[in-house]
Amino acid sequence: MSFLRRRKAPVNPTPPGSDHEEEEKNKKKEKKIDKVKTKSGEGEKQKKWSCVGNCFWFIGFICSVWWFLLFLYNAMPASFPQYVAEAISGGPLPDPPGVKLKKEGLIANHPVVFVPGIVTGGLELWEGRQCADGLFRKRLWGGTFGELYKRPLCWIEHMSLDNETGLDRPGIRVRPVSGLVAADYFAPGYFVWAVLIANLARIGYEEKNMYMAAYDWRISFQNTEVRDQTLSRIKNNIELMVSTNGGKKVVVVPHSMGVLYFLHFMKWVEAPAPMGGGGGSDWCAKHIKSVMNIGGPFLGVPKSVSGLFSIEARDIAIARGFAPGFLDKDVFRFQTLQHLMRMTRTWDSTMSMIPKGGDTIWGGLDWSPEGYYNCSARKLKSNDTFRASQNDKENLDLIKNVNYGRLISFGKDVAESHSSKLEKLDFRGALKGRNLANTSTCDVWTEYHEMGIEGIKAVTDYKTYTTGSVLDLLHFVAPKMMERGGAHFSYGIADNLDDEKYKHYKYWSNPLETTLPNAPDMEIYSMYGVGIPTERAYVYKFNPKSECNIPFQIDTSADGGNDSCLKGGVYSADGDETVPVLSAGFMCAKAWRGKTRFNPTGIRTYIREYDHAPPANLLEGRGTQSGAHVDILGNFALIEDVIRVAAGASGDDLGGDKVHSDIFKWSEKINLKL
Repeated sequence: MSFLRRRKAPVNPTPPGSDHEEEEKNKKKEKKIDKVKTKSGEGEKQKKWSCVGNCFWFIGFICSVWWFLLFLYNAMPASFPQYVAEAISGGPLPDPPGVKLKKEGLIANHPVVFVPGIVTGGLELWEGRQCADGLFRKRLWGGTFGELYKRPLCWIEHMSLDNETGLDRPGIRVRPVSGLVAADYFAPGYFVWAVLIANLARIGYEEKNMYMAAYDWRISFQNTEVRDQTLSRIKNNIELMVSTNGGKKVVVVPHSMGVLYFLHFMKWVEAPAPMGGGGGSDWCAKHIKSVMNIGGPFLGVPKSVSGLFSIEARDIAIARGFAPGFLDKDVFRFQTLQHLMRMTRTWDSTMSMIPKGGDTIWGGLDWSPEGYYNCSARKLKSNDTFRASQNDKENLDLIKNVNYGRLISFGKDVAESHSSKLEKLDFRGALKGRNLANTSTCDVWTEYHEMGIEGIKAVTDYKTYTTGSVLDLLHFVAPKMMERGGAHFSYGIADNLDDEKYKHYKYWSNPLETTLPNAPDMEIYSMYGVGIPTERAYVYKFNPKSECNIPFQIDTSADGGNDSCLKGGVYSADGDETVPVLSAGFMCAKAWRGKTRFNPTGIRTYIREYDHAPPANLLEGRGTQSGAHVDILGNFALIEDVIRVAAGASGDDLGGDKVHSDIFKWSEKINLKL
């Protein structure tokens, strides 16, 4: 049977579960891994995570999402945001004031003049140093602030003024932007006057009957005329608007420091040349219907003192508390606070905001007009007129007295102790010397470098400063600045307003040392927000690491608890977050009310307070009922009041005073000769 082939028995694979089978499986896996590695070009090396690659992918993803959302925003119907807002609020949104009043039949009537405040007006470069090449007529202030980020030291050099004259430094010319665009928006998306302008436009206003009285807010009020003839331009523009609008008087709407600037203007325009505008004593009576002051710091703001003393306010102090020493460090050769102090101390306008009236207005060591104030509540009470109620006596047991009169105190215990327990050493005669460091090693020079150990110790040994002694303090720590400021501004109370010295321009922006114009038919409004904690006094400490730094700073560790007015080293009172009620309301509540020596012709005055309410949702933006210092320019109630007066209404037509604070009660506590 040889022809029969023997069938080969099949090769029996490795029995299942044997070690040989496992080895073959592993070999197959290794071959697959080798193929993958070979294709990727990495051989036996495994691919590692790359930060650069992943970061670029992440940035690309974010940009793609952003552009997609931007496309959707531009593609959506214009009514969609309103639809969403109505869905959230549960009903239709109220009409903007301009739309509402147009339906009532109001039309453009009196020309309107806007006077912007400090920092809200745009400034552009006309001549600069080499580091500012390519910036001709570009905004250095306002807009995008792009140059601040690109070349901060160059920006500070061009925004600073001459420390001796308070005017331009050699080779530098920075000038105010003109027109309504000067202060409609402070930065893209952050309105200042834009909302008010838009609502006035709805009833027929346009550029021919609206005027933005832009000026360089850095320099003193009188120097705006010396350098730029700004006061003359305002005078000429108002006269032109009156003559081209059928003889209708203008309604002037100043904001913040613009309130003080326009006070100066009204005295300047009456005064004879060359110091004044030569308009005569009846110029205001012929050309001005109403002055509607918004957020007016008539008597100054405590915030300005902390700014001049240590370049701080509540926000900066809190930032220093979170990152101790960061703002004082030399980061990329840019010592932030020292540079800012050196720059802002050349701005003479900041000295117009120093509190006026001394201890008579702001209080002494153991008293202040606000006295007992309930800081735990949003407001103490809401009333339309002054009334002394029995509730005040009941609240005295529950509310702790606050020594607001002590504007600066070194230590919480000093701020709260009775004056009889304070051992104060006078600093006025202290010698300056023994510098803390060799000033040549400090990148940024400030006047503090000349004070030395003795000078700094003398400041802290005085313990606490009222508004009256704060002036002496600023003269001690910043003599050059105060020497310039003293030539342009005053801070006292006039004994005899007929004295010839009060004809000097330095008194014109101080309502306690000058008189209102001879214009009995004119109206003056004080319009401001209430219900927001506002800086009123400070607890300071000595900064031991002060060789090249600012030796004093707000003590953020000083805190009075949940129900206290002391938070983070700052005592708060009622106001609009920047200007306390006392400063914004006292003149119209008492000193100018009726015929007084400050208001000899009896110009009618009105107080219009706007109780702060935060935005109900994100779509409401910064809020239509906001009482905050800048955001109030978008407050619907305030805008409606302005439009009604511009359309011809009087203060009585608006309903007279509208008061939520205790301004009348506080004003009665101030013993001022009227």
